[in-house]
Amino acid sequence: MAILYPMSQEIKFEAALGIVKRLIENGCQAVFAGGYVRDMLLGLHGTGDIDIATDATPQTVAALFSRVQPVGEHFGVMLVIERGVPFEVATFRSDVGTIDGRHPREVVFSTAREDAQRRDFTINGLFFDPTKNTVLDYVDGEKDLRKALVRAIGDPEARFKEDYLRLVRAVRFAARFGFEIEAATWEAMKEHAGGIRHIAQERIFQELNKMLTGPHPDRALELLSASSLLALVLPEVETLKGVEQPAEFHPEGDVFTHTVKALSLLEHPSAIAAWSTLLHDIGKPSTMTRRDRVRFNNHHRVGARLARRALERLRASRALIDGVYECIDKHMDFMNVAKMRLSTLKKFLARPTFEDELELHRVDCLASHGNLDNYDFLRSRRGELADEQVRPAPLLTGKDLISMGFIPGPVFGRILDELYDLQLEEKLHTAEEAREWVEANRTRLCS
Repeated sequence: MAILYPMSQEIKFEAALGIVKRLIENGCQAVFAGGYVRDMLLGLHGTGDIDIATDATPQTVAALFSRVQPVGEHFGVMLVIERGVPFEVATFRSDVGTIDGRHPREVVFSTAREDAQRRDFTINGLFFDPTKNTVLDYVDGEKDLRKALVRAIGDPEARFKEDYLRLVRAVRFAARFGFEIEAATWEAMKEHAGGIRHIAQERIFQELNKMLTGPHPDRALELLSASSLLALVLPEVETLKGVEQPAEFHPEGDVFTHTVKALSLLEHPSAIAAWSTLLHDIGKPSTMTRRDRVRFNNHHRVGARLARRALERLRASRALIDGVYECIDKHMDFMNVAKMRLSTLKKFLARPTFEDELELHRVDCLASHGNLDNYDFLRSRRGELADEQVRPAPLLTGKDLISMGFIPGPVFGRILDELYDLQLEEKLHTAEEAREWVEANRTRLCS
Protein backbone atom coordinates (compact mmCIF):
# COMPACT_ATOMS: atom_id res chain seq x y z
CA MET A 1 0.00 0.00 0.00
CA ALA A 2 1.52 3.35 -1.00
CA ILE A 3 1.52 6.25 1.45
CA LEU A 4 1.37 9.94 0.61
CA TYR A 5 2.96 11.69 3.59
CA PRO A 6 1.39 15.03 4.58
CA MET A 7 3.49 18.19 4.33
CA SER A 8 2.71 19.09 7.92
CA GLN A 9 5.05 16.28 8.99
CA GLU A 10 7.74 17.11 6.46
CA ILE A 11 10.54 18.02 8.87
CA LYS A 12 10.04 14.99 11.08
CA PHE A 13 9.58 12.71 8.09
CA GLU A 14 12.68 13.99 6.31
CA ALA A 15 14.80 13.57 9.44
CA ALA A 16 13.56 10.01 9.95
CA LEU A 17 14.01 9.26 6.25
CA GLY A 18 17.59 10.48 6.51
CA ILE A 19 18.28 7.97 9.29
CA VAL A 20 16.77 5.14 7.26
CA LYS A 21 18.75 6.09 4.15
CA ARG A 22 22.05 6.20 6.01
CA LEU A 23 21.42 2.76 7.48
CA ILE A 24 20.53 1.39 4.03
CA GLU A 25 23.58 3.00 2.44
CA ASN A 26 25.70 1.11 4.95
CA GLY A 27 24.22 -2.25 4.05
CA CYS A 28 21.46 -2.42 6.68
CA GLN A 29 17.70 -2.85 6.44
CA ALA A 30 15.69 -0.06 8.07
CA VAL A 31 11.97 0.77 8.23
CA PHE A 32 9.45 2.81 10.17
CA ALA A 33 7.68 0.67 12.78
CA GLY A 34 4.62 0.32 14.96
CA GLY A 35 2.03 2.89 15.88
CA TYR A 36 3.12 5.57 13.46
CA VAL A 37 2.61 3.19 10.53
CA ARG A 38 -0.80 2.22 11.88
CA ASP A 39 -1.88 5.85 12.19
CA MET A 40 -0.66 6.68 8.68
CA LEU A 41 -2.74 3.87 7.23
CA LEU A 42 -5.75 5.12 9.20
CA GLY A 43 -5.23 8.63 7.86
CA LEU A 44 -4.38 9.97 11.32
CA HIS A 45 -1.43 12.20 10.54
CA GLY A 46 -0.76 13.49 14.02
CA THR A 47 2.40 14.42 15.81
CA GLY A 48 3.36 11.00 17.09
CA ASP A 49 6.89 9.71 17.21
CA ILE A 50 8.39 7.91 14.23
CA ASP A 51 10.13 4.79 15.50
CA ILE A 52 12.68 3.05 13.30
CA ALA A 53 13.46 -0.67 13.26
CA THR A 54 16.62 -2.06 11.69
CA ASP A 55 18.87 -5.10 11.46
CA ALA A 56 21.81 -2.88 12.46
CA THR A 57 23.21 -3.63 15.91
CA PRO A 58 23.30 -0.90 18.57
CA GLN A 59 27.06 -0.66 18.03
CA THR A 60 26.56 -0.05 14.32
CA VAL A 61 23.95 2.60 15.00
CA ALA A 62 26.28 4.35 17.44
CA ALA A 63 29.08 4.33 14.85
CA LEU A 64 26.93 5.76 12.03
CA PHE A 65 25.40 8.76 13.79
CA SER A 66 27.02 11.64 15.63
CA ARG A 67 24.32 12.19 18.28
CA VAL A 68 23.32 8.88 19.82
CA GLN A 69 22.16 7.96 23.32
CA PRO A 70 21.66 4.37 24.53
CA VAL A 71 18.22 4.18 26.13
CA GLY A 72 17.82 0.41 26.11
CA GLU A 73 20.98 -1.00 24.59
CA HIS A 74 20.35 -4.43 26.11
CA PHE A 75 17.06 -4.46 24.16
CA GLY A 76 18.70 -2.99 21.07
CA VAL A 77 17.21 0.50 21.46
CA MET A 78 19.23 3.62 20.70
CA LEU A 79 18.09 7.24 20.56
CA VAL A 80 19.33 9.02 17.43
CA ILE A 81 18.92 12.80 17.35
CA GLU A 82 18.54 14.38 13.92
CA ARG A 83 17.56 18.01 13.27
CA GLY A 84 16.88 18.34 16.97
CA VAL A 85 14.30 15.53 16.89
CA PRO A 86 14.93 12.30 18.85
CA PHE A 87 14.12 9.00 17.14
CA GLU A 88 14.15 5.54 18.69
CA VAL A 89 16.17 3.20 16.50
CA ALA A 90 15.66 -0.41 17.59
CA THR A 91 17.36 -3.54 16.34
CA PHE A 92 14.99 -6.26 15.09
CA ARG A 93 14.67 -8.75 17.94
CA SER A 94 12.87 -11.75 19.34
CA ASP A 95 11.93 -11.88 23.03
CA VAL A 96 12.54 -15.13 24.86
CA GLY A 97 10.38 -15.91 27.90
CA THR A 98 9.34 -13.48 30.59
CA ILE A 99 10.62 -12.84 34.09
CA ASP A 100 7.89 -10.70 35.64
CA GLY A 101 4.91 -10.45 33.31
CA ARG A 102 6.46 -7.34 31.82
CA HIS A 103 10.06 -7.92 30.65
CA PRO A 104 11.58 -10.69 28.49
CA ARG A 105 14.01 -13.10 30.08
CA GLU A 106 16.30 -12.80 27.08
CA VAL A 107 16.54 -10.77 23.87
CA VAL A 108 17.88 -12.19 20.60
CA PHE A 109 18.54 -9.94 17.63
CA SER A 110 16.65 -11.26 14.62
CA THR A 111 14.81 -10.34 11.40
CA ALA A 112 11.94 -7.99 10.50
CA ARG A 113 9.52 -10.91 10.24
CA GLU A 114 10.50 -12.27 13.66
CA ASP A 115 10.40 -8.78 15.16
CA ALA A 116 6.84 -8.31 13.96
CA GLN A 117 5.80 -11.60 15.57
CA ARG A 118 6.92 -10.44 19.04
CA ARG A 119 4.74 -7.31 19.02
CA ASP A 120 1.38 -7.01 20.75
CA PHE A 121 -1.40 -6.52 18.20
CA THR A 122 -1.53 -6.97 14.44
CA ILE A 123 -2.36 -3.31 13.85
CA ASN A 124 0.88 -2.40 15.69
CA GLY A 125 3.03 -4.99 13.89
CA LEU A 126 3.30 -3.14 10.58
CA PHE A 127 6.47 -1.72 9.01
CA PHE A 128 6.80 1.02 6.39
CA ASP A 129 9.71 1.40 3.98
CA PRO A 130 9.88 5.16 3.28
CA THR A 131 12.43 4.71 0.50
CA LYS A 132 10.00 2.55 -1.47
CA ASN A 133 6.79 4.02 -0.04
CA THR A 134 5.44 0.56 0.80
CA VAL A 135 4.14 -1.34 3.82
CA LEU A 136 5.70 -4.57 5.08
CA ASP A 137 2.98 -6.66 6.70
CA TYR A 138 3.96 -10.01 8.22
CA VAL A 139 0.96 -10.29 10.58
CA ASP A 140 -2.13 -9.36 8.52
CA GLY A 141 -2.28 -6.00 10.25
CA GLU A 142 -3.68 -4.24 7.18
CA LYS A 143 -6.53 -6.73 7.03
CA ASP A 144 -7.42 -6.07 10.69
CA LEU A 145 -7.25 -2.32 10.12
CA ARG A 146 -9.84 -2.74 7.36
CA LYS A 147 -11.94 -4.96 9.63
CA ALA A 148 -11.55 -2.49 12.54
CA LEU A 149 -10.23 -5.23 14.84
CA VAL A 150 -7.77 -5.30 17.71
CA ARG A 151 -6.25 -8.79 17.45
CA ALA A 152 -3.29 -10.20 19.36
CA ILE A 153 -0.46 -11.46 17.17
CA GLY A 154 -0.34 -15.25 17.28
CA ASP A 155 -1.51 -16.82 20.54
CA PRO A 156 -3.35 -14.16 22.60
CA GLU A 157 -2.63 -15.93 25.88
CA ALA A 158 1.09 -15.97 25.15
CA ARG A 159 1.10 -12.30 24.13
CA PHE A 160 -0.57 -11.22 27.37
CA LYS A 161 1.67 -13.40 29.53
CA GLU A 162 4.69 -11.72 27.92
CA ASP A 163 3.45 -8.33 29.05
CA TYR A 164 0.25 -7.90 31.04
CA LEU A 165 0.18 -4.19 30.30
CA ARG A 166 -1.17 -5.29 26.91
CA LEU A 167 -4.48 -6.03 28.63
CA VAL A 168 -5.21 -2.34 29.12
CA ARG A 169 -3.52 -1.34 25.87
CA ALA A 170 -6.03 -3.49 24.00
CA VAL A 171 -8.83 -1.52 25.63
CA ARG A 172 -7.17 1.79 24.80
CA PHE A 173 -6.75 0.97 21.12
CA ALA A 174 -10.32 -0.35 20.82
CA ALA A 175 -11.68 2.83 22.40
CA ARG A 176 -9.42 5.22 20.53
CA PHE A 177 -10.19 3.85 17.08
CA GLY A 178 -13.71 2.57 17.69
CA PHE A 179 -12.53 -0.98 16.94
CA GLU A 180 -13.85 -4.28 18.22
CA ILE A 181 -11.58 -6.65 20.13
CA GLU A 182 -11.25 -9.95 18.27
CA ALA A 183 -13.06 -12.83 20.04
CA ALA A 184 -10.06 -14.98 21.00
CA THR A 185 -8.15 -11.90 22.14
CA TRP A 186 -11.13 -10.80 24.25
CA GLU A 187 -11.52 -14.21 25.88
CA ALA A 188 -7.82 -14.27 26.76
CA MET A 189 -8.12 -10.78 28.24
CA LYS A 190 -10.95 -11.84 30.53
CA GLU A 191 -9.21 -15.05 31.54
CA HIS A 192 -5.92 -13.34 32.36
CA ALA A 193 -7.19 -10.01 33.72
CA GLY A 194 -5.59 -10.79 37.07
CA GLY A 195 -2.19 -10.53 35.45
CA ILE A 196 -2.51 -6.75 35.57
CA ARG A 197 -1.41 -7.02 39.20
CA HIS A 198 2.11 -7.69 37.90
CA ILE A 199 2.26 -4.25 36.29
CA ALA A 200 3.60 -1.15 38.06
CA GLN A 201 0.86 1.29 39.02
CA GLU A 202 2.43 4.20 37.19
CA ARG A 203 2.40 2.24 33.90
CA ILE A 204 -1.28 1.44 34.38
CA PHE A 205 -1.94 5.11 35.12
CA GLN A 206 -0.28 6.17 31.86
CA GLU A 207 -2.57 3.90 29.86
CA LEU A 208 -5.68 4.98 31.76
CA ASN A 209 -4.75 8.62 31.33
CA LYS A 210 -4.47 8.19 27.56
CA MET A 211 -7.86 6.47 27.50
CA LEU A 212 -9.59 9.20 29.50
CA THR A 213 -8.13 12.14 27.58
CA GLY A 214 -8.50 10.45 24.18
CA PRO A 215 -11.50 9.59 22.02
CA HIS A 216 -14.38 7.57 23.48
CA PRO A 217 -13.41 7.33 27.18
CA ASP A 218 -16.92 6.03 27.85
CA ARG A 219 -16.28 2.97 25.69
CA ALA A 220 -12.93 2.46 27.40
CA LEU A 221 -14.66 2.39 30.78
CA GLU A 222 -17.26 -0.11 29.60
CA LEU A 223 -14.58 -2.41 28.14
CA LEU A 224 -12.47 -2.20 31.30
CA SER A 225 -15.48 -3.24 33.34
CA ALA A 226 -16.62 -6.02 30.99
CA SER A 227 -13.11 -7.52 30.93
CA SER A 228 -12.88 -7.49 34.77
CA LEU A 229 -9.91 -5.12 34.60
CA LEU A 230 -11.76 -2.19 36.16
CA ALA A 231 -12.37 -4.04 39.41
CA LEU A 232 -8.61 -4.59 39.64
CA VAL A 233 -7.25 -1.19 38.64
CA LEU A 234 -10.05 1.12 39.85
CA PRO A 235 -12.39 -0.79 42.17
CA GLU A 236 -13.79 2.56 43.36
CA VAL A 237 -15.41 2.99 39.94
CA GLU A 238 -16.55 -0.61 39.54
CA THR A 239 -18.56 -0.28 42.77
CA LEU A 240 -20.72 2.40 41.13
CA LYS A 241 -22.61 -0.34 39.29
CA GLY A 242 -26.09 -0.87 40.65
CA VAL A 243 -26.02 2.19 42.92
CA GLU A 244 -29.53 3.58 42.51
CA GLN A 245 -30.17 7.32 42.03
CA PRO A 246 -33.37 9.37 42.40
CA ALA A 247 -35.11 9.29 39.01
CA GLU A 248 -36.21 12.93 39.17
CA PHE A 249 -32.57 14.06 39.09
CA HIS A 250 -31.00 11.08 37.33
CA PRO A 251 -33.33 9.58 34.75
CA GLU A 252 -30.30 7.99 33.06
CA GLY A 253 -29.97 5.25 35.68
CA ASP A 254 -27.41 4.14 38.25
CA VAL A 255 -24.19 5.93 39.12
CA PHE A 256 -22.05 3.84 36.77
CA THR A 257 -24.38 4.58 33.85
CA HIS A 258 -24.24 8.27 34.74
CA THR A 259 -20.43 8.21 34.81
CA VAL A 260 -20.21 6.49 31.43
CA LYS A 261 -22.59 9.05 29.93
CA ALA A 262 -20.68 11.98 31.46
CA LEU A 263 -17.42 10.68 29.99
CA SER A 264 -19.05 10.43 26.57
CA LEU A 265 -19.79 14.17 26.66
CA LEU A 266 -16.24 15.38 27.33
CA GLU A 267 -14.68 17.51 24.60
CA HIS A 268 -10.87 17.39 24.44
CA PRO A 269 -10.60 17.41 28.24
CA SER A 270 -7.55 18.14 30.32
CA ALA A 271 -6.35 15.26 32.49
CA ILE A 272 -7.85 17.00 35.53
CA ALA A 273 -11.29 17.33 33.92
CA ALA A 274 -11.22 13.76 32.61
CA TRP A 275 -10.20 12.13 35.89
CA SER A 276 -12.62 14.36 37.82
CA THR A 277 -15.45 13.19 35.58
CA LEU A 278 -14.50 9.54 36.07
CA LEU A 279 -14.22 9.83 39.85
CA HIS A 280 -16.66 12.59 40.78
CA ASP A 281 -19.30 10.28 42.23
CA ILE A 282 -17.17 7.55 43.82
CA GLY A 283 -18.28 8.81 47.23
CA LYS A 284 -21.92 7.85 46.54
CA PRO A 285 -21.84 4.12 47.43
CA SER A 286 -20.60 4.77 50.97
CA THR A 287 -22.87 7.79 51.60
CA MET A 288 -26.13 6.40 50.21
CA THR A 289 -29.16 6.70 52.54
CA ARG A 290 -32.90 6.13 52.06
CA ARG A 291 -35.36 8.41 53.81
CA ASP A 292 -37.82 10.48 51.80
CA ARG A 293 -35.73 9.44 48.78
CA VAL A 294 -32.26 8.17 47.97
CA ARG A 295 -29.69 10.70 49.17
CA PHE A 296 -25.88 10.97 49.05
CA ASN A 297 -25.08 13.54 51.72
CA ASN A 298 -21.51 14.86 51.53
CA HIS A 299 -20.63 12.43 48.73
CA HIS A 300 -18.47 15.15 47.16
CA ARG A 301 -16.31 15.41 50.29
CA VAL A 302 -15.99 11.64 50.67
CA GLY A 303 -15.42 11.26 46.93
CA ALA A 304 -12.62 13.82 46.89
CA ARG A 305 -10.75 11.89 49.59
CA LEU A 306 -11.30 8.56 47.81
CA ALA A 307 -10.13 10.07 44.53
CA ARG A 308 -6.97 11.31 46.17
CA ARG A 309 -6.21 7.84 47.52
CA ALA A 310 -6.91 6.19 44.16
CA LEU A 311 -4.66 8.58 42.26
CA GLU A 312 -1.92 8.29 44.86
CA ARG A 313 -2.10 4.52 44.47
CA LEU A 314 -1.71 4.96 40.71
CA ARG A 315 1.31 7.22 41.26
CA ALA A 316 -0.29 10.20 39.52
CA SER A 317 1.41 13.59 39.70
CA ARG A 318 0.77 15.82 42.68
CA ALA A 319 -0.66 18.52 40.40
CA LEU A 320 -3.23 16.10 39.00
CA ILE A 321 -4.14 14.71 42.41
CA ASP A 322 -4.65 18.17 43.89
CA GLY A 323 -6.60 19.40 40.87
CA VAL A 324 -8.95 16.41 40.84
CA TYR A 325 -9.46 16.68 44.60
CA GLU A 326 -10.52 20.32 44.25
CA CYS A 327 -12.87 19.64 41.34
CA ILE A 328 -14.67 16.79 43.10
CA ASP A 329 -14.73 18.51 46.48
CA LYS A 330 -16.31 21.64 44.98
CA HIS A 331 -18.58 20.13 42.34
CA MET A 332 -21.73 20.49 44.46
CA ASP A 333 -21.07 24.21 45.03
CA PHE A 334 -22.37 24.99 41.54
CA MET A 335 -25.98 24.79 42.70
CA ASN A 336 -25.46 27.99 44.71
CA VAL A 337 -23.55 30.19 42.26
CA ALA A 338 -26.47 32.43 41.30
CA LYS A 339 -27.01 33.31 44.99
CA MET A 340 -23.36 34.02 45.85
CA ARG A 341 -22.19 37.41 47.04
CA LEU A 342 -20.08 39.15 44.41
CA SER A 343 -16.88 38.60 46.41
CA THR A 344 -17.61 34.90 46.82
CA LEU A 345 -18.48 34.56 43.14
CA LYS A 346 -15.27 36.28 42.06
CA LYS A 347 -13.23 33.94 44.26
CA PHE A 348 -15.08 31.05 42.69
CA LEU A 349 -14.26 32.29 39.19
CA ALA A 350 -10.64 32.87 40.18
CA ARG A 351 -10.01 29.31 41.32
CA PRO A 352 -7.07 27.68 39.47
CA THR A 353 -9.26 24.69 38.58
CA PHE A 354 -12.30 26.76 37.52
CA GLU A 355 -12.29 25.71 33.84
CA ASP A 356 -11.93 22.03 34.78
CA GLU A 357 -14.67 22.35 37.40
CA LEU A 358 -16.91 24.03 34.84
CA GLU A 359 -16.36 21.22 32.33
CA LEU A 360 -17.16 18.63 35.01
CA HIS A 361 -20.33 20.56 35.88
CA ARG A 362 -21.38 20.71 32.22
CA VAL A 363 -21.09 16.97 31.58
CA ASP A 364 -22.49 16.12 35.01
CA CYS A 365 -25.66 18.10 34.21
CA LEU A 366 -26.00 16.86 30.65
CA ALA A 367 -25.60 13.27 31.81
CA SER A 368 -28.48 13.66 34.27
CA HIS A 369 -31.19 16.35 34.46
CA GLY A 370 -29.86 18.41 31.53
CA ASN A 371 -30.25 21.81 33.23
CA LEU A 372 -27.34 24.12 32.31
CA ASP A 373 -28.65 27.31 33.95
CA ASN A 374 -25.75 27.55 36.40
CA TYR A 375 -23.23 26.71 33.70
CA ASP A 376 -24.62 29.44 31.44
CA PHE A 377 -24.69 31.90 34.35
CA LEU A 378 -21.02 31.31 35.15
CA ARG A 379 -19.97 31.50 31.51
CA SER A 380 -21.82 34.79 31.19
CA ARG A 381 -20.42 36.31 34.40
CA ARG A 382 -16.87 35.23 33.55
CA GLY A 383 -17.23 36.89 30.17
CA GLU A 384 -18.45 40.12 31.74
CA LEU A 385 -15.64 40.40 34.28
CA ALA A 386 -12.10 41.27 33.26
CA ASP A 387 -9.22 39.36 34.84
CA GLU A 388 -8.28 42.37 36.95
CA GLN A 389 -11.80 42.39 38.39
CA VAL A 390 -11.74 38.69 39.22
CA ARG A 391 -8.17 38.61 40.51
CA PRO A 392 -7.29 42.18 41.47
CA ALA A 393 -4.05 42.97 43.27
CA PRO A 394 -4.83 43.70 46.97
CA LEU A 395 -5.21 47.36 47.83
CA LEU A 396 -3.12 46.90 50.98
CA THR A 397 -0.47 44.44 52.13
CA GLY A 398 1.04 43.45 55.45
CA LYS A 399 3.73 46.11 55.00
CA ASP A 400 1.03 48.75 54.70
CA LEU A 401 -0.54 47.58 57.97
CA ILE A 402 2.83 47.78 59.72
CA SER A 403 3.28 51.32 58.45
CA MET A 404 -0.12 52.09 60.02
CA GLY A 405 1.11 50.90 63.41
CA PHE A 406 -0.29 47.34 63.48
CA ILE A 407 1.79 44.62 65.09
CA PRO A 408 2.22 41.53 62.88
CA GLY A 409 0.10 38.59 64.01
CA PRO A 410 -3.14 36.69 63.35
CA VAL A 411 -5.01 39.98 63.06
CA PHE A 412 -3.24 40.66 59.77
CA GLY A 413 -5.01 37.80 58.03
CA ARG A 414 -8.41 38.88 59.31
CA ILE A 415 -7.90 42.50 58.24
CA LEU A 416 -6.54 41.64 54.81
CA ASP A 417 -9.30 39.09 54.18
CA GLU A 418 -12.03 41.60 55.03
CA LEU A 419 -10.34 44.24 52.91
CA TYR A 420 -10.09 41.93 49.92
CA ASP A 421 -13.75 40.92 50.20
CA LEU A 422 -14.77 44.60 50.20
CA GLN A 423 -12.50 45.18 47.23
CA LEU A 424 -14.10 42.26 45.35
CA GLU A 425 -17.53 43.62 46.29
CA GLU A 426 -16.38 46.87 44.66
CA LYS A 427 -17.03 48.82 47.87
CA LEU A 428 -13.38 49.88 48.13
CA HIS A 429 -11.52 51.08 45.04
CA THR A 430 -8.25 52.72 46.13
CA ALA A 431 -5.51 52.19 48.69
CA GLU A 432 -6.52 55.42 50.40
CA GLU A 433 -10.12 54.19 50.80
CA ALA A 434 -8.75 50.96 52.24
CA ARG A 435 -6.61 52.81 54.81
CA GLU A 436 -9.57 54.94 55.84
CA TRP A 437 -11.69 51.81 56.31
CA VAL A 438 -8.99 50.18 58.46
CA GLU A 439 -8.67 53.27 60.66
CA ALA A 440 -12.45 53.49 61.05
CA ASN A 441 -12.62 49.83 62.12
CA ARG A 442 -9.34 49.64 64.07
CA THR A 443 -10.96 48.98 67.44
CA ARG A 444 -13.18 46.19 66.14
CA LEU A 445 -10.42 44.59 64.09
CA CYS A 446 -7.97 44.49 67.01
CA SER A 447 -10.45 43.25 69.64
